[in-house]
Order: sequence, then structure tokens, then C-alpha cells
Amino acid sequence: MVEEKMGGCWSQTKDQFDNLEKHTQWGIDFVEKYTKFVKERSEIELNYARQIRNLSKKYQPKKKEEDENKYTWCRAFHSTLNELNDYAGQHELIAENMMSQIIAELTRYAQEVKTERKSHFHDGRKAQQQIEASWKQLESCKRKFERDCKEADRAQQYFEKMDADINVTKADVEKARQQAQMRHQMASDSKNEYSSYLQKFNQEQNEHYYTIIPNVFQKIQAMEEKRIERMGESLKTFAEVDRQILPIIGKCLDGITQVAESIEPKNDSSQVIESYKSGFEPPGDVEFEDYGQAMKRTVSETSLTNSRSDNKADRSSKGKSKTLWPFIKKNKLSLKLGSNPEDFSHLPPEQRRKKLQAKIDDINKDIQKEMDQRDALTKMKEVYIKNPQMGDPNSVDPRLAEIAHNIEKLQAEAQKFEGWLAEVEGRMPVKSDPPRRTSTLYETQNSTPPTTNNNNCAQDRESPDGSYTEEPSSEVQSKVQPETAESGDEFDDPDEEMLPTIGTCKALYPFEGVNEGTISVTEGELLYVIEEDKGDGWTRVRRNEEEEGYVPTSYVEVFLDSNAKGAITYI
Repeated sequence: MVEEKMGGCWSQTKDQFDNLEKHTQWGIDFVEKYTKFVKERSEIELNYARQIRNLSKKYQPKKKEEDENKYTWCRAFHSTLNELNDYAGQHELIAENMMSQIIAELTRYAQEVKTERKSHFHDGRKAQQQIEASWKQLESCKRKFERDCKEADRAQQYFEKMDADINVTKADVEKARQQAQMRHQMASDSKNEYSSYLQKFNQEQNEHYYTIIPNVFQKIQAMEEKRIERMGESLKTFAEVDRQILPIIGKCLDGITQVAESIEPKNDSSQVIESYKSGFEPPGDVEFEDYGQAMKRTVSETSLTNSRSDNKADRSSKGKSKTLWPFIKKNKLSLKLGSNPEDFSHLPPEQRRKKLQAKIDDINKDIQKEMDQRDALTKMKEVYIKNPQMGDPNSVDPRLAEIAHNIEKLQAEAQKFEGWLAEVEGRMPVKSDPPRRTSTLYETQNSTPPTTNNNNCAQDRESPDGSYTEEPSSEVQSKVQPETAESGDEFDDPDEEMLPTIGTCKALYPFEGVNEGTISVTEGELLYVIEEDKGDGWTRVRRNEEEEGYVPTSYVEVFLDSNAKGAITYI
């Protein structure tokens, strides 16, 4: 009946204490084994994410491959690489969540279970020791009672023998009788003691097997069930960690699908035409040459060879063969040798026009940079003039002169390329008219157009094989006086109170503040921004309460506070 009441309680295994101890230890070992499994899984996720990131970085377009971006299939591949980078980030998130939600929790829980298990089995062993001690005491009482009974029987037999012997004195008989009575009394006392202790032991044994041990085993059973439940929760978390990132991974894969669907074959094909069209027309028919007579080869007006009759006659008389421009190999050789002409005359007209235009744009950017530096230094000089204590105005003059020389040199170079560009477009510059595509920077720099001699740029310089040759030309370049910037109000008077900080910045490159008013910075240094760039290319920063000055905006990465006016980031 008692066993039926216990149902599925571990108390039914009260005689399997050692086996339960082994089973619970195996359960804890299993928790540690599963923890190790999850840890190795997280390491696999981290390694996988690292390999995906490295793969994405490896195939990112290099600087020399930037032209690939004009093709939709190249852009789609680059977008795929970016999506893969985000994909790798999600696997890093899996590893991070497993570490925090499973590994750390199970490690802590395993220590708690070990401590709890040790306490419960200590109580069980203590109860076992007590019942074993009681059993030993009961056995001792039992043996004593048995021994006293045997002694009483022997004493009784001895008394009866003495009493039956007529030769034994009455005193000896009396002594034997007293001895038998004493032994019987001792046996009776041992019996009472044994009976009493037996009753006590039965009570203790009943309490041990039906109260103490069941309570201990119930606690162990609750601990084990909690451990199993915790294992189930960990397995569920293991799946949920993966499930949580599936939507984001799905978005990454959707992004790859979208960029794949955005590929436009016809547009890419048109880009190829735009990139490689030469601007030449197909050559005319080649006439029959009869070597039976002295013949002069005639060439169609649409032929791509040089059309100058005097040179053609000389070359024909010398028996030199002509080669159509698109099929010549000389340009490839000169390209390999690195001897490309400055005017790109080795390229077909359309490609040459693009190269010249790109060169002009680069020169204009350099001119703009120099002008920004000049304007900034001019403002600095005027501040020095107003406030001599801030610096010597004459210390800025050498740098201003150098910048003016650089601007003059760049403008002359831009003018030269403009002439070549005009030649390609069929509009040669004349002495009275400036080139059609004169740089806007040059126009804003000078109030009147400069006078230049006509650039004899590759005019009538087509070689017999269709390439261009450089002819000597004299170029008279006009000198341009640098503008004097108007005094700006951007600089604060030194007597005014200290300006508040509007953000921070990090130095991307080292800068030596040679001129007064500037401040030297080292790469990676963090500074406070007190005045943002006002278009002059300089940002005012502060290192501490005593050190502040200007640094080039392009040398720092600026992080303006969100509440600052026009808060933006300069890089």
C-alpha cells in the first residue's frame, strides 16, 4: 500500500541510493557536455563569419577597378558582397547570443546543481549512517541478551545438579541457587533492554525509509527534473537563436535577388559602346593597283590614313605601304613601354576626348584646392594684421607665393589640355578667341581673359601609320596674379571669451602647424571642434584650454554635436 501511494516518486528507489548518486552525476556531466557542444558551435559560427567577411573583402573592387561600377552586373556583384558582409554579421550574432544565453547560463547552472546535489546526498548519507549505527546498537543488545540467556541456563542446570547431589553441602547449594537467580535476573534485564531498543530501532527505521530518505530523494528528484527542464529550455533557445536571425538573413538574400534582377544587359551593352567607340568611320574601298604600270594608289576620302597629298606622294614613291589606323599595333607597343604622349594622341578620337576631359576635370579640382588654401591663408594673414599678437603676417607670404605659382602653373596646364580638347572636337582655338571649354575656375580667377598664342597642338601631325606625332610648338602662357581675399569676419577677437565646443574630431593624418595660428596634430589624436569649416578648407580646433588653432578640414574627421547648427560629418 505504501509503495502504491508513492506513485512515481523516487522514494521507491530507497534501496538504490548509490545508483541514484551515479545517475545524477551523469546528468550534470551531460549538462557540461552540452555546454561544450554549444561552445564549439559558436566557434564554428564565428569562424564562418570571419571567412565570409574575408571573402567579401577579398573581392571588393580595387581602386583601379572603379570603372566597373558603370556596369549593372558589376554593381550587382558588389552589392552581393555587401549583403554577404551583413550575412556574416548575423552569424556573429548567433555566436554572441549562444555565448550569453546558453553557454554562460548553463555554466552557472551546472555549478548550482553540483552544490545542491552535494547537499542532498550529504543529508542522505548522514541518515544512512544514523540508521546503520542504530542497527549496530540493536545487534549488540541482541547478542548480550542471547549471552545472558545462555549463562542463566547454565547456572540453572548447575543449581539443579548441586541440589540433587547429597554429598554437596547446603551452603554450596544455596550459593548455586543465588547464582542461578542472578543470571536469570541479568537475562531478564537484557531482554527488556533488547526489547526496548528493538522498538526504538523499528521506529527509526520506519522514519528513515518512509520519511527522511523519501524527503531527500524527493529533493533530488525535483533537482533532476529541473535540470532536465533546463536542458529542454536550452535546446529551445538553441533553435530560437537561429530563428531570430532568419528574417534578416532573408532580407540579405532578398537584397541579392533584387540586385540580380536590376541587371540591364542592354544598358551594359550601351556602356561598352560608349566606352570603346573610336569616332572613326569605316574606310572606303581599296582600288585595284596594276603593277604593270606606274600606278599611284588612290585612297577614299573616308580612309583613315593621312590625307596630306605631299607626304602621301613622297611615301608612295618610296614604296612604303600604308596601314589603316584601327589595325595598327604601334600604339599597343608604346602603351607597354609606358611612352604614351601627353595629349593622348595614341587613342582614337572619342577615347582621346574622354581622357582629355577627365584630365581637365582633375586639374580644375587641383586648382580649386589651391585656391581654397590661398583664401584661407589670406584670411589668416588679415587676422594677423589686425591682431599682431596672434602671429607675424609676413610669415604667410612665402606660402601664398608658392600657392600663386602653383595656380598659375595649373591654369597654364589646363589651357594646354583645353586646346587639345578643342582640336579633337574640331574647334581649334585662335589667337583672338579663348578655347571653347575654358575652365570656369580660370574665368573666375581672372576678370579678363588671358592672351595666349595659338597652341600648335597635334595639328597636321598625323603620322603615315595613323598615329599622332608631337611637333615643336611655342606657347606663351599668361601669368595670373592671385586674388587678394577680402578680410573675413570668421575669426574671433582673442580678447573675447573662449568659444564653446560644437563637436569633436579625429586626426586622419599628421599635420605640422608651421604657420602661426595653426596647430600641429598627430594621426589618431582626438580634439574638440570650436569652429567648423566655413568653406575656406580650415577647421578651428582646441586641444585644451591653452592650445587651439586651425587644421586643414581634409586632415580630420569631424563629428558635430546633434544640436549644433548644420551638424554634418566631414571626412
